[in-house]
Amino acid sequence: MSPHRTVVAIDGPSGAGKGTIARAVARSLGWAYVDTGAMYRAVAWRATQEGVPLEAEDGVATVASSAVFDIDVERVIIDGHDVTEFIRTPEMDVAAATVARMPKVREVLVARQREYAAAGPVVMEGRDIGTVVFPDAVVKIYLDATPAERANRRAKDPNHGLSKAGEIGVVAHALERRDRLDRTRQASPLTKAPDAILIDTTGVTVNDVIEQVLGIVRERIAD
Repeated sequence: MSPHRTVVAIDGPSGAGKGTIARAVARSLGWAYVDTGAMYRAVAWRATQEGVPLEAEDGVATVASSAVFDIDVERVIIDGHDVTEFIRTPEMDVAAATVARMPKVREVLVARQREYAAAGPVVMEGRDIGTVVFPDAVVKIYLDATPAERANRRAKDPNHGLSKAGEIGVVAHALERRDRLDRTRQASPLTKAPDAILIDTTGVTVNDVIEQVLGIVRERIAD
């Protein structure tokens, strides 16, 4: 299998900065951007709207199979519905984690994600991009940060409806639960690919992380 030189795979846990960094890198490179976590969230939202129980794997997989996605740096659309704001809630965090544990759903969405790369250069973020979706990607980045840092960021992130400092404890607990679910699921668990470059974003400015990633991309793509 030839290495993917037109895929930047960015993985890591919630609150590590994947979305912010991946979007900025995509803009800088002029490449497409795909948030795979948003795909699982959107499928969970759509299944809920259609009355499909999130525990019904076959039903959720059917929703995923028929879904039409339109995802870029600004918005997430599924079947013509702009769900950008609706899928960034604590409730959808839980729903997405449930859906992401389903092998049949992952099979469907991984195939979709590979189609994006076949269409052109892409920066793709998630939890299994460098390990499962594109294990042959030339550029693999794993972003991480301390649990306290991640909780603080998420609590202040207006996209998740959490802006009060007093909610940090609640957010930290939710992130711990999500980490545990992601790392212990049978299908595509969250883990760092052996050849991924680890970047600890704790206490590092966004611009510095962006420059680090772009430097790695330029070096790897030029090789």
